[in-house]
Amino acid sequence: MTTPGTFTILARDGAARRASLATAHGVVQTPAFMPVGTQGSVKSLCPRDLREIGTQILLGNTYHLYLRPGDELIARLGGLHRFMAWDGPILTDSGGFQVFSLSGLRRLTPDGVEFASHIDGSKHFFSPEKVVSIQQNLGSDIMMVLDECVPYGADFEYTKKSLALTTAWAARCREAHPPLQNGQLLFGIVQGGFFPELRAESAAQITSLGFDGHALGGISVGEPRPEMHAVIDSSAHLLPDHKPRYLMGVGAPQDILAGVAAGVDLFDCVLATRNARNGTLFTSTGKVNVKKAAFREDDSPLDPACSCYACRTFSRAYLRHLYIAKELLSYRLNTIHNLTFFLSLTERIRRSIESGTFASLKAELDAIYPPDAPTGE
Repeated sequence: MTTPGTFTILARDGAARRASLATAHGVVQTPAFMPVGTQGSVKSLCPRDLREIGTQILLGNTYHLYLRPGDELIARLGGLHRFMAWDGPILTDSGGFQVFSLSGLRRLTPDGVEFASHIDGSKHFFSPEKVVSIQQNLGSDIMMVLDECVPYGADFEYTKKSLALTTAWAARCREAHPPLQNGQLLFGIVQGGFFPELRAESAAQITSLGFDGHALGGISVGEPRPEMHAVIDSSAHLLPDHKPRYLMGVGAPQDILAGVAAGVDLFDCVLATRNARNGTLFTSTGKVNVKKAAFREDDSPLDPACSCYACRTFSRAYLRHLYIAKELLSYRLNTIHNLTFFLSLTERIRRSIESGTFASLKAELDAIYPPDAPTGE
């Protein structure tokens, strides 16, 4: 078996990389999109569904799993893989973004962050060591360090101070988890807001700590899409070429394409599954709002170019009916479709890098999903 952490670049097309990343639960072919299973479940789907549509790796969330059902309980029951019956790779976010999004319910200190549970208001404290311990209990293949996610619009001085705190926490996470302990990889997170000099400073500090991979954090936090893409483009190359690069929480089609063009390997986002539940579906010709009355008698498939179960089997009229009637099957079929779209997108990207045609694929898809569209569209 290949040693976890082995990262092999198989092809290049400009800055875009086609690679493989070995983990304790299998090899991930990159660029790859990770469906989000926040609480040990991708909403409305089971592990068999995820395998059938081509999922390679899932994302779970430390904050949510710590609060419910508890990381120690999951450890007693054999770890997160066994608990949720998923035998493939799992990446767990540190929970930092969720904690910092609590705003008035948390208090930042040099040692970590105190916060109130969004479930029952109970008080908790995340130190860098605690976050590592939780993820060790979960048994995830890729763990993330604790960091502070700085919101868009934060000033230079605050961002610089936050950067120093993130670096100090990252060093403590690295100390708490020596390289390849139990086969678990640990990724560092680069912050620095939207200040190029701070991004470069953060990258230099984080990459010096010996992590197994690196992530770009603090992106898609309210900024206009052109600014997002500019930061990705100017930051990705600051990360080591011989290790995987992960763009956290970013996953619209145009953002994946921009990330790949800059040299990013891994992506995750709730966009695919959340939009599915809201009736917004991604297709080869653009986004479709399945709620529209125009589809009431439309007997055609949602996307003739898609091979997912929903498109092979049902009409737009039926998908609209399910959504309007609030049938649970609507969530399931829509989610199967949207995740198939994103997983197929990254598969097409991998093939295009291998054949040296990524630029033409990006141009084709940019016409359908414009890179200058407002964030959220």
